[in-house]
Amino acid sequence: MVPRVRVWLNRTYAENVFFMEQLRRNPDGRAVEIHATHGDPDSPVPAAADTAEPEPEGLSPAAYAEYALAQCERRGIDVFVPRLHQAAIVARRAEFEAAGTALLAPTPEAVAVFHDKAVAYEAVQAIGVPVPPWWRVRSADELLAAVDELEALGYQACFKPASGAGGVGFRVITRAPFSLTQLSGFPGPYVPLGLVLDALRRAEEPVDWLVMPRLEQPEVSVDCLTGTDDRVRLAVGRTKNGRRRGFTLHEQWLEPARRIAEGFGLHHLSNIQFRMLGERPVLMDVNTRPAGGLHQLSLCGVNAPWAAVRLALGEDPGEMTPPFLGGDYTVVSGPRPLLPPRQRADVSTAVPSLGAVPAPAAPVEPRTTTGAPV
Repeated sequence: MVPRVRVWLNRTYAENVFFMEQLRRNPDGRAVEIHATHGDPDSPVPAAADTAEPEPEGLSPAAYAEYALAQCERRGIDVFVPRLHQAAIVARRAEFEAAGTALLAPTPEAVAVFHDKAVAYEAVQAIGVPVPPWWRVRSADELLAAVDELEALGYQACFKPASGAGGVGFRVITRAPFSLTQLSGFPGPYVPLGLVLDALRRAEEPVDWLVMPRLEQPEVSVDCLTGTDDRVRLAVGRTKNGRRRGFTLHEQWLEPARRIAEGFGLHHLSNIQFRMLGERPVLMDVNTRPAGGLHQLSLCGVNAPWAAVRLALGEDPGEMTPPFLGGDYTVVSGPRPLLPPRQRADVSTAVPSLGAVPAPAAPVEPRTTTGAPV
């Protein structure tokens, strides 16, 4: 009898309920038991797991790695998919392996490079991958100089934290004064330059921002599955242009993504994002974790989460080419179950009625669940 596979997802994005569903619907018919931990008792991720626990709060990265190692040993975790404190965890990969746990995560060196967007841009540019012009700024004067240079080149400037994820802190600079335009409709990303400069001059500490041109659509996110031999097994681009989504295998997107994944040890699952600067694609960002939209590859006949788990367990799935490309689509959100309030504070909650979802008769259409990991 083939033993079941125990998989743990620590504090992660709400969309990873679909990652979990795909593991359960794996084409090999393997039994999968999913453990989840989270800091938000109302995240749908613990409710979708077979067992769940609240995350400890206030731990340093090093202390969290100790906690994670103890979790893996106590629960007999076969594959750990870390998002929170990924750097501290992968630095101790040998200890997890000694405990019988494979980490579905890149090398420590790759995590370090792509944690800092400025360092990442320098590194990928050195191997010939195009990047947009960018400036690292920490003060009002540096911001103003960067914006002036970008506008002189004919671009609209934007900024984002040098270290961050999920579009948090992204803003587009405008020279228009603050007016009722900014107060009508839904809040947007545009912020007047004068207000930003005033805020920086009043700030008690410097910022650490990346200033660059506002890039245009289409946006293409290339999901890569890479072995520890630095060879990409799967690369598929997911395109986004407004609400319209689709898929691509065009080499203008896949070739630079493969070069990055193979060149920097982005083992297992990564997501490499491109946008347009004028007429050419340039790198926008690199995620050293599974993308929230990874499950959308099911429209191409691909179960990437299960292939990644197999690879982590040493069962090489080989070269994977999608049997077909799904047509254009859009995504909508839908309701998800939550743990009852009486269970949320339980230190070890088994939730088979919510987590053990039977396999559907037909493939599940891509959906999104809104929510944040922290």
